[in-house]
Amino acid sequence: MDDVPGLALAYAHSPVSERLENGRAAAFPSCVTVDLGALASNIRWIKARVGGDVSLMAVLKANAYGHGAAAVARAALQNGADLLAVANMAEALELREAHIGAPILMLSYVPAEAIPTAFEHDLSMTIFDEACAARCVLATGNTGLMLKVHVKVDTGMGRLGVLPQAMHALCHQLQDAPGIRLEGVYTHFATADDDPAYMREQLKTFDRVQSELRSAGFRFKYIHAANSAALLNGGDSRFNVVRPGVLLYGLEPMPQSGFARQIRPVMAWKTQIAQVKTLPPDSPVGYGNAYRTRGWETIAVAPVGYADGLRRSPYTWREVLIHGRRAPLVGRVSMEKITINVSQIPGAAVGDEVVLMGRQGDDCISADEIAAWIHSNNYEVVTSIAPRVPRTYINC
Repeated sequence: MDDVPGLALAYAHSPVSERLENGRAAAFPSCVTVDLGALASNIRWIKARVGGDVSLMAVLKANAYGHGAAAVARAALQNGADLLAVANMAEALELREAHIGAPILMLSYVPAEAIPTAFEHDLSMTIFDEACAARCVLATGNTGLMLKVHVKVDTGMGRLGVLPQAMHALCHQLQDAPGIRLEGVYTHFATADDDPAYMREQLKTFDRVQSELRSAGFRFKYIHAANSAALLNGGDSRFNVVRPGVLLYGLEPMPQSGFARQIRPVMAWKTQIAQVKTLPPDSPVGYGNAYRTRGWETIAVAPVGYADGLRRSPYTWREVLIHGRRAPLVGRVSMEKITINVSQIPGAAVGDEVVLMGRQGDDCISADEIAAWIHSNNYEVVTSIAPRVPRTYINC
């Protein structure tokens, strides 16, 4: 399938689509801003770091980590990405429907009835055990069509993957099938972000498996292992393809890695003040009267809540930015409202911007800071923002 970015880009920037998108963004009380210029800068930085001989497979799982898969795919391909990776068939078809014709690898399970769709749309599948291989061989049958596959080796992650001792027989099974093209081999690291020693053990296993397969005459177009953290840790795991995900989006793959200065956050999340009121001491605020004012307090209400992805419990956002200053959330997060103590922010008024994540003035609330508040990681912060929140793209 040929890539037709012009058609998609023409629609994306057409007056009709702009009115629809701008109207939706204006009608919705919060908005995610996606800086495609920052994304492009991050991709170029990664490409420069890994070198021109290594291809970049941009990982777009979960709607490109919440950023919007089609828009991110176009920007990634225009700035140096060579291949794309998604979790499943639905995500892959979304990209094809957006006229994106670049190679796409599905990293996870594909139901048997959906396998014919893979070769109809020129999608590459992951083979992770003998049963999966058998389903693919059966689906291709005598159709005369070719299904491209990557075999995933379980080198110590303990999730999807062929055990090392079964690789030789499985690759023979695939090579002998007339409708299968054995395109790639890969593995995934369990601890690249926090335990390099274990990662090196996985890498040794992967190297051994590759050596045995080469000796048996197998050749692969694509060999990949390095996720965001691994590609930063050194060159041994890069092979001829790297597979960055979170790093594309300007998020730290490892705590305190020092690389945050080299990459730029791509996402910001903002809403606005809907009401401001001053309450006397000991006034209840929110469900369950979980918070009571300590004195005379000025409370701002913002129209965003857990239905939008702002977690309710057991931990949630601690602060937001208003007028470039931090203001604490008080009371419980509601389905689509939060309450904020703005007593220390004179002049806070209806319509003022509230930054949930991102920069305002000289301060910034990062996904990493939010992750610490909610006892999670930056991946969950960005992927949990609900699809109903409009994505607005800047610096295209």
